[in-house]
Amino acid sequence: MKLDAIDLRILDAIQRDGRITKLALAEKAGLSPTPCWMRLQKLEKAGIVSGYHAHLNLRKVAPVATVLMEVTLANHRQADFDRFERAIAAIPEIVACWSVGGGVDYVLKIMAADIDAYQRLVDGLLDREIGIERYFTYIVTKTIKEETAQPLSELLPGQE
Repeated sequence: MKLDAIDLRILDAIQRDGRITKLALAEKAGLSPTPCWMRLQKLEKAGIVSGYHAHLNLRKVAPVATVLMEVTLANHRQADFDRFERAIAAIPEIVACWSVGGGVDYVLKIMAADIDAYQRLVDGLLDREIGIERYFTYIVTKTIKEETAQPLSELLPGQE
């Protein structure tokens, strides 16, 4: 689907405020409400808009330790990657997992109640024998920046 400047304005607006009213969205997009709403539905049907979420300040709800973990697998056959990825997908504390190039195979973002809970999670992963050869742990001590909105204007210059 080819996006134009209006589509990008719609996407930018809804990713910054998923609760934006139809009228306010239409104003930001520079359209009347009905055509704006039809465009949004088209973006949703195309899978470009995959959901609407609330961004929580988890530290106001419960104590949390954010941990980044690098993982290198012992073997690198497709079956090894598949086994690891299936196991990781089933663990709710692992909130992100990226397959990366370079010296490691994966980088994970883990949200645990505390460091002890993180270590129990790692021990469980190692006990499951899902192919982890080695891992490195990086404890987040301070969040400097964490955006949920994608930088559309930077990724698609000249489109706005």
